[in-house]
Amino acid sequence: MLKLGKFLAQNATLVNLVGRQQTGTISRLYSAAPESSDSDLPIDITNPYEKDPQQCILCKHSIEPHYKNVKLLSQFQSPYTGRIYGRHITGLCKRRQEQVEQAILRAQQCLLMPGYHKDLDFLQDPKLFDPERPVRPHKY
Repeated sequence: MLKLGKFLAQNATLVNLVGRQQTGTISRLYSAAPESSDSDLPIDITNPYEKDPQQCILCKHSIEPHYKNVKLLSQFQSPYTGRIYGRHITGLCKRRQEQVEQAILRAQQCLLMPGYHKDLDFLQDPKLFDPERPVRPHKY
């Protein structure tokens, strides 16, 4: 039905002829020039259901973890045990998680960060993630 409406709109002069003369209308409609083959090609439409690619917080802001940036690294360490949070809790990509772990271990070796607890100076920092509500639930 829509194709017929498009066809009639493109050939308005033929529609005027058909409206004035009732005889031979079908033969005049079919004798007109065919549509161009471009209308049959698929149209490129973005997928409305496609989700935006997920990026970790460090990749999104293009932050490279460095062992001297103790304030950033302390966000990925438990304040009570000094344990480094896993990927399923922090939401970091694999590459950044490995960099953070190496930077934390290096900072602890250089005695810039404590090994078993978090510095009291950094306890009031804003949270990058909630350790009680992991990004991906743990399998246990």
